[in-house]
Amino acid sequence: MTSARTYLDHNATAPLRREARAAMLSALDVVGNPSSPHGEGRRARALVEDAREAVAALVGARPAEVVFTSGGTEANNTVLAGGWQAILVAEVEHDSVLAPARNSGARIVELAVGSDGVIAADGLAGALRQTSAGRRLLSLQMANNETGVLQSVGSAARQAREAGFAVHTDAVQAAGRMPIDFAGVGVDYLTLSAHKLGGPKGVGALVMRDGAALPSLIAGGGQERRRRAGTENVAAIAGFGAAAIAARAELHRMQRVGALRDGLEREVRAVTPEAIIVGAAADRLANTTSLALPGASAETLVIALDLRGIAVSAGAACSSGKVGVSHVLAAMGLAPEIARAAIRISLGTQSTEQDIARFLGAWAHLARGRRERAVA
Repeated sequence: MTSARTYLDHNATAPLRREARAAMLSALDVVGNPSSPHGEGRRARALVEDAREAVAALVGARPAEVVFTSGGTEANNTVLAGGWQAILVAEVEHDSVLAPARNSGARIVELAVGSDGVIAADGLAGALRQTSAGRRLLSLQMANNETGVLQSVGSAARQAREAGFAVHTDAVQAAGRMPIDFAGVGVDYLTLSAHKLGGPKGVGALVMRDGAALPSLIAGGGQERRRRAGTENVAAIAGFGAAAIAARAELHRMQRVGALRDGLEREVRAVTPEAIIVGAAADRLANTTSLALPGASAETLVIALDLRGIAVSAGAACSSGKVGVSHVLAAMGLAPEIARAAIRISLGTQSTEQDIARFLGAWAHLARGRRERAVA
């Protein structure tokens, strides 16, 4: 076991940015409640509103459209629990979308994806036609947390809104890793999580188009324009805002991250030609690789890599402790034995060529060991 660590699990959580840490530490010294009218309260309110402006700018929204939450899961639950009579969701959505949808009492239509992880346009069109009554929602993720596969949210949103649907997109993995234009993409609701882009854990946002209505998931106060009761987590929100500013400034660096990811995949294929890059035929986030090694166990690979100082994950961090095949990989048609062998490698803007080299060295070591055991 090595004490040197290489962190390649940014889709689970990105390291806290120094800008976010500094903003949070400074905010902790602000005494006032942001709902109080005195000077101390106004100072706290200013921190919240400055962060609101920064988060809005990151995704091309107006500050008044941003509602701070405890994270992406709360934001998704707020939308899915919005009193819909029918909900269309992709089979590959995060559990924080699928679970509240299935528990909502609405009619649920789960949209199939192809082997590339992308919903079929004709399947969406048919589902929209067949779901023609009541208060209706399409929820379609912008980028998949396990594979990085991108959905054509803008095109789907246009079709859905023409058919009378409201549209939600879970942009938790996309924000800070690709440009987002909330107004241009045409959705009503967009959800974010600070810790995926280098902010603190436990804070996120729901972006709501002006005029889009939802019942408050948390009642009992007038905070967030009566859309989410409870005293704001000022320090975490300040950290979120600082992280949003830094992530926006670094978007151009994702091209370099994509080159690192592509090089990693080339070398993995050279060392283990039998390896499968899940979703390789689709457009993906530049930082994400879902890698399956037939005959291996994902849990075993994660542990073996961890012992060699490499942090990766087996599927979604939120459910990696559960036994069973990823619903995302199953929906893409991967055989169970392949899906059970898939790990996720996710990079950040601070990832280096040395990080990739350390992973590849550990991977080659594991591959040699597997071959030697097969021959013995």
